[in-house]
Amino acid sequence: MEDTVLTERVEAEMADPDSNIPSMSLLDLVLNSLESNKAEDIVELDLRGRSSVADYMIVASGRSSRQVVGLAEKLTDRIKEATGELCKLEGKANGDWVLVDCGSIIVHLFRPEVREFYQLEKLWQPVADGDA
Repeated sequence: MEDTVLTERVEAEMADPDSNIPSMSLLDLVLNSLESNKAEDIVELDLRGRSSVADYMIVASGRSSRQVVGLAEKLTDRIKEATGELCKLEGKANGDWVLVDCGSIIVHLFRPEVREFYQLEKLWQPVADGDA
């Protein structure tokens, strides 16, 4: 039921070209999909004003290559169902690190060991005053 309400909200907001909320609703849809499919350690990074590539970056883990691929497939299916848009996938064949490009949101899905090795979210964390 919750997915249906969220999908309807995303469709309505994305149909309005003057809305400032499409990426936020898409963000809700992405986070909901990852959470409902048991992604672990979900980190949301706000890139607005810091990157022209995307508004948000999501980094999450799956327990195995199979789960990582499953998370990516479910996510792209839900986005296509809600918006009619196709997301681009990279790395699905291997399943260690799958990138899902949803336009304004980039999602990185990792096996835990691979995520620990690359520490991608640390590259995008805001710099604290004493760290510069």
